[in-house]
Amino acid sequence: MEATALILFGIGLTTLMLHKNLIKKLIGFNIMETSIFLYLTTKGYISGRGAPIIIDGVNDIELYINPIPSGLVLTGIVIAVSITAFMLALCIKMYEYYGTLDMDKIAILTSGETKTFADGVGDTDWLDSTEDPENSDGQADDDGQEEDK
Repeated sequence: MEATALILFGIGLTTLMLHKNLIKKLIGFNIMETSIFLYLTTKGYISGRGAPIIIDGVNDIELYINPIPSGLVLTGIVIAVSITAFMLALCIKMYEYYGTLDMDKIAILTSGETKTFADGVGDTDWLDSTEDPENSDGQADDDGQEEDK
């Protein structure tokens, strides 16, 4: 089972590092979290032992598994769900602001390019066009420069 957890962690890390879409990165992060929970559960389980619930007054510690890894996994799951919800909320806000979830386009938008978003926040049409947004009439001056009106 440790090998399975390691493979899942590798898949999650690869997804997190190679994909540009924020939702796919979030899925990779969740796969990594799940692999850690699997690893902790695998290490915490001892074959032939039961849950640490005292029944019929049997107090021998050798009959029970260690409850700490189980508690850590349950706590981790609660934290993972809250982090996932927070990251999804951030993805929604980023999409509303930038109009995309592609990290490359977001990096271009935040790098201080000459584009301003005074007339429409999140307008990304300029990423695909070579037209100058300052001069939309398309008329050129005698010296080859577009004139302002």
